[in-house]
Amino acid sequence: MDRLVPLVTASMDLVLGSSCVGCQRPGPVLCLPCASELEAVPFPTRPDPCPDGLPSSFAVAEYAGVAKAAILAHKEQARYSLAKPLGRALALSVFAVLAACADRPALTGVLLVPPPGNPATARERGHEPMTRVGRVCAGSLRASGIAADPAELLVRRRSVADQAGLSSQQRFANLHGAYGSRRGAGRRLAQRPVVVVDDVMTTGSTAVEAARALRAVGADVLGVALVAATRRRSAPRG
Repeated sequence: MDRLVPLVTASMDLVLGSSCVGCQRPGPVLCLPCASELEAVPFPTRPDPCPDGLPSSFAVAEYAGVAKAAILAHKEQARYSLAKPLGRALALSVFAVLAACADRPALTGVLLVPPPGNPATARERGHEPMTRVGRVCAGSLRASGIAADPAELLVRRRSVADQAGLSSQQRFANLHGAYGSRRGAGRRLAQRPVVVVDDVMTTGSTAVEAARALRAVGADVLGVALVAATRRRSAPRG
């Protein structure tokens, strides 16, 4: 059934009419010029202030304009067809994470682990955005010869407050210790390197907590791959 959802969505767009989420012009949900903004060279990104424990992080776009519109439309409006360009963009960032580890022995069988979503929010939306994006990302990587698998191995151990409106320090305190690994995840994580994947990074607190929970069970966390990051970064785009 899950595989039928994109087909149903595309059919509805065809019948009801569709427009690009980036430029609002009639046509596909993301036109070619707008889609090209999600095909940029990944850049290293660090929030400012940067929380302790944040691994090396890469994104393909700033969280603004087309990237922000696409992420929100996919997440909040269930525009499922956007998972494909978002997943391909995420794959570019994973490539950058792996390239930054080029001095290490050959890396095989990378696991793509997203931070755990809020079950209540997922029920309200009717889907878990990173599940779909992660599958596309893994497929793009495998098509390029990189063995990669999406792995939702983290869970929430306790409830957390809504992050909106919290400062970076408050977000870090809000999330610290909130994530844990699923039963049996430690054995799998100890055998394969991990890249934390997410659609967007703002303060970095979510990525830090995900990396902490993974490292707690022996995971080799290579870095964080993102579709987009906020403008608060110390490394210039080049």
